[in-house]
Amino acid sequence: MHKGPQRPSAHGAEHHEENMNNEFGAALDLLAMLMLSPCTGVLFALLIAAAVSDSKSGRIPNWLVFGGALYAVVYNGFFPLYPADIGILFALGGLAVGLTAFLPAYVFRIIGAGDVKLVAMVGAFLGPWSTVGAVLSMLIAVGVLAVGYALCAGRLGRMLQNLAIIFRGTVLPLSTTGTVGTVTADGLSAGRMPYGVAIAVGTIGYLMFSQLGLMGRTWS
Repeated sequence: MHKGPQRPSAHGAEHHEENMNNEFGAALDLLAMLMLSPCTGVLFALLIAAAVSDSKSGRIPNWLVFGGALYAVVYNGFFPLYPADIGILFALGGLAVGLTAFLPAYVFRIIGAGDVKLVAMVGAFLGPWSTVGAVLSMLIAVGVLAVGYALCAGRLGRMLQNLAIIFRGTVLPLSTTGTVGTVTADGLSAGRMPYGVAIAVGTIGYLMFSQLGLMGRTWS
């Protein structure tokens, strides 16, 4: 005789709830290890400080990014992430990836020099391969923040006009003539967006997802 679906027993429901609680506790433990690490914990603190500074003053202090990069190089030199790696080269490779990743945006006058240096500092902590993943996360955060910032400021139209001007003055000439034109957006400023916030959110989000094993690796 065919029987319909049965309700799970009370014991099964309790067992499922216990497993959920255990998984949640394990996830919290992994995140705590990430935040208490001498590497990623310091990086989190530096990113939060940079985001706050960029939001309040529109600047990211040089002492913060240079000091952070120096700390990362020294730390990775003494405590390499992978025993077979040369820690200093690992850090410098990540720094180079971070620097070059956002350098075109600086050349096109989309972001400031402080933002580029902040991404380079992140690279010094994470090394080259993880910096690529962090940069992709930063780009997602930048896009979300840019739309939200423009909507809140009522300047979405101006932001889109600026992007069109940047495209016509840089990307289009570069693809057709191999030269970069001059970008001007006089009277069309959409206001300065604190990219340091997006860099911090993207990096911290990437590291948290990585620590939970959602990016194929952990940092503990």
